[in-house]
Amino acid sequence: MLKTQLHQSPLASPTLVPLSKPSGQANGGIAIFPAQSELALQKRTGSARVGLSSSTIDAVASPSTIEKSLSVKAVVKVKPSAGGFFSELGISGGLDTITDFMGKTLLLELVSAELDYKTGQEKETIKGYAYKKGQNEEEVTYECKFQVGEEFGEVGAIFVENEHHKEMYLKGIILDGFVGGPLNITCNSWVHSKYDNPQKRIFFTNKCYLPAETPSGLRRLREEELAILRGNGQGERKSYERIYDYDVYNDLGNPDSEMDKKRPVLGGKELPYPRRCRTGRRQSKTDPQSESRSGTIYVPRDEQFLTIKELTFSAKTVYSVVHALVPSLETAIVDSDLGFPYFTAIDELFNEGVNLPPLQKQGFLKDLFPRLVKTVTDICEDVLRFETPETMIRDRFFWFSDEEFARQTPAGINPYAIYELDPKIYGPPESAITKEIIEREIKGFMTLNEAIQQKKLFMLDYHDLFLPYVNKKCFVSFKIFWKDFSNTTLYGSRTLFFLTPDETLKPLAIELTRPPTDDGKPQWKQVFIPSCHSTSMWLWRLAKAHVLAHDSGYHQLLRTHCATEPYIIATNRQLSEMHPIYKLLHPHFRYTMEINALARGYLINDDGIIETTFSSGKYSIELSVVAYDKQWQFDLQGLPNDLISRLVAKGYTQEEGIDYDETYAPVARLEAIRLLLAFACYKNFRLFQMDVKSAFLNGFIHEEVYVEQPPGFEDPKKPDSVFRLKKALYGLKQAPRAWYDRLSKFLIQNGFVKCKVDTTLFIKKEIKSFLLVQIYVDDIIFGSSNENLCKKFSKSMQDEFEMSMMGELTFILGLQVKQLKE
Repeated sequence: MLKTQLHQSPLASPTLVPLSKPSGQANGGIAIFPAQSELALQKRTGSARVGLSSSTIDAVASPSTIEKSLSVKAVVKVKPSAGGFFSELGISGGLDTITDFMGKTLLLELVSAELDYKTGQEKETIKGYAYKKGQNEEEVTYECKFQVGEEFGEVGAIFVENEHHKEMYLKGIILDGFVGGPLNITCNSWVHSKYDNPQKRIFFTNKCYLPAETPSGLRRLREEELAILRGNGQGERKSYERIYDYDVYNDLGNPDSEMDKKRPVLGGKELPYPRRCRTGRRQSKTDPQSESRSGTIYVPRDEQFLTIKELTFSAKTVYSVVHALVPSLETAIVDSDLGFPYFTAIDELFNEGVNLPPLQKQGFLKDLFPRLVKTVTDICEDVLRFETPETMIRDRFFWFSDEEFARQTPAGINPYAIYELDPKIYGPPESAITKEIIEREIKGFMTLNEAIQQKKLFMLDYHDLFLPYVNKKCFVSFKIFWKDFSNTTLYGSRTLFFLTPDETLKPLAIELTRPPTDDGKPQWKQVFIPSCHSTSMWLWRLAKAHVLAHDSGYHQLLRTHCATEPYIIATNRQLSEMHPIYKLLHPHFRYTMEINALARGYLINDDGIIETTFSSGKYSIELSVVAYDKQWQFDLQGLPNDLISRLVAKGYTQEEGIDYDETYAPVARLEAIRLLLAFACYKNFRLFQMDVKSAFLNGFIHEEVYVEQPPGFEDPKKPDSVFRLKKALYGLKQAPRAWYDRLSKFLIQNGFVKCKVDTTLFIKKEIKSFLLVQIYVDDIIFGSSNENLCKKFSKSMQDEFEMSMMGELTFILGLQVKQLKE
C-alpha cells in the first residue's frame, strides 16, 4: 500500500523542527493519493524536497510510479422505518420497493475539496447509484462503487439524492478504498425525497474548518448550505424542511375558537421575550397579531424526535392523561372547595388508589409516569395509585417540617429572584424582616453582623416579581382544573434562611406583601416566623404554602427552553456544520426545539397545563416575561457569573476597560512558536530554552493586596494582622501581568524591540546578526545566527533573575523538537 512519506534532500538544512500541523489529515479528511505536506517548507533540488513534520521523520526515495485511479466503495447506513412491514404498504411503498429492486435507491456524488488548478473551477463530481445490500432490525445497508482518478484530490463532501417517495434517516457513510484508510462521514439526518424537494443534500466530511480555512472546493457549498438553512422568511414551512428562522410567541392563544382564549404576543418592546422558530402559519381571523393554530407545529426536520423517541414522549398523551385524571381525583375528594377533608384521605391516594375511566391501552399510565404512579388492572376497571415517596414512608408528615421546606427550596429550580422595584408604585421596598426578628431566630448561634460576615444568610425573593400582578383582576376569579375558583389571594414574598453549623438551611422568617389598591387601601405586609403557638403555627404553615406556590409558578421554562431556542436557531443560521464550535454545541441542543413546540401546544397555551394548575392562571407566562425583562442577562447565564450575580460566590474585582492591563498578560500562541521553529530551521540556527524559577515573584504589584497569615506561621505578636503583598504570587490575578511587565522592561533596556504583531516576541538586531526571544509565561526560548549573542543573553538573564539554563530546545507545549548537528 502506498504510504505518505516525508522526503529529504542530502542538501537539506540540518535543523529539523515541527511545523504547525502534521502532514496527515485529521478528523476524517483523507488524501486519496500520497501527497506532499501543505505545511512543509519546500526547497526543490531535482526530484527531492525538504519537509518538516511534527510526526516521525523518514528519508525515502520518491516512488517512480503512482496508481492512476482507485476503486472506492461507499457503504450507506440508513435507519429503518419504525413502522416495519406496514410502512411499506401503499402506492409509495410499492414504488420504493421497485426503486430498490432496480438498484437506484440513492444517487451519490463525491465532491473534491480543492478547485481544479488548471481552470480554477470546481471539479466535476463523481456520481454513482447506491443499491440495497442488506437489512436487519438496526439498519438498512446500501452500497455504491466509484472509480476515483488521481486528479480528483481529497474528498471534501458528498451529495445525496433520495430516489424514494418517502424520506429516510441517514446514519452515516463510509468510503473505503483510499490509501489513507476508510473515510467516515457522519450524517444523523433526514434526507427528503426528491419528489418533495429536488434539491440534493450535502454532507461534509468530519473534518473541522474555520471559515477562512475552508478548502477552496467547498467554500461555495458551505455558504449555499447556510443560505438553505436560513430560508427566505416567506410562506408556511413544510414538515421536511430544515429552515431556521425567528418569530415571536404569537401562537399561545386561540382567539378563533373563543375571544377569551386570546393571549398577548410575547416578544417586542412591551413584552420582551426570546424568539421561537418561525412556522409561517396563516394569521388568526379574529386577531391579526396572532398565528392560527394547527394540529402540528413546524420544527426543522432534524430537530424532531425520532419515531422511537416520539413513542415514549408525547405531550398529547400527557394532556389526555391530565384530562382523564383530574375528574377522577375530584370525585375522590368530598368537597372540591375544601380539598382533602382529613389527612388519611391523602394516604388513600397511595394505598387504595382512585378509580379511573376505561383506558384505551392498559398499563400505559405506568409507562408514562414510571416514577409517579402505578396502575393495577382489574377485570372491569383501572385503579390509579400514586407511588409513595420514600420520605413519606419514613415520616407521614415530613412535608410539614421546616427542615424539609428549607431542603426543597434550594434543591428546587428557582433559588433566585432578585431585582429592583419602583417604590413609587408598589410601596417602600424596605423589608419588614428587621434585625431584631433575625437575631431572635438565630440566638445561640451568632449575631446578625457575624451571620452576614460569614455568609450564613440566604434570601429567596419573589417579592418584586409577583407584586405587580397581585392586584390583577385575574386573581379574583380564574380557572383551576376547569372550575371557577373565587377569592384567591396572591402575595409577594421574601423568605430568609440561615445556614446552620451542620450545613443545613433553617427558615427564619417569611414576609408576605400586598401593594396599595386602587380604592385607597395602603400597602400591607406581615412577617411570619416559626412558632409553637397553635394559631401562629398554622399561619406559618400557610405562609410556607404561599412561598411554594410562588416557587412553582416561577417556571423554569425561560432559562432551560425559551432562552435556549434562539441559541439553536442562531447556531444553525450562522455556523456551518464544519465549524468546530457547531460540533461542540450540536449534541446539547438535541430535541429542545421539538419539546418547546409541544410545550406551546399543550403546556403554556391557553387553558393548558400551566394555566390550569399554577396559581397565576393565564398570567403565568407573563411572569416569565417579567423575569426575562428584569432579571435575565446573557453574560450572567454561565458559570461562575451566575453564582456571582446571586452572591453565592465571590468574583474578582476587576472592571472591563479599567483593570485589563493589571490582570491580563500576553501569552504566546502555539502558531507563533511554530513559526519561530520554522524560521530557525530556514535560517539554520539553533534554539535554546531557559526556565525562570518563581517567575511571578519577580513582578511588583501596584494595587493594595492583603493575604491572611498562613496557618502555623502566625506572628505571635500580631496574630490578627494580615500581610500586604509587594510582589506577585502564583494564583494572584495580577501575577502574570506583573511578571510580563518586569521581563519586557528588562529586555527593552538591553536593546530588544517588542514585535508589533506578537508582543511576546522580542528582537535584538546587530550589524550582521540578530537574536530572537519568545516568551511563554516562565518558559523562554531564544536563538541567534551568532552563538555569542546567545551566550551574552543567557548570562544577562542569569544575573538578573534566578533561572536555569535547559540547553537546546527539545520539547515545548507538546511539540517534540529534534535538532540535528549535521
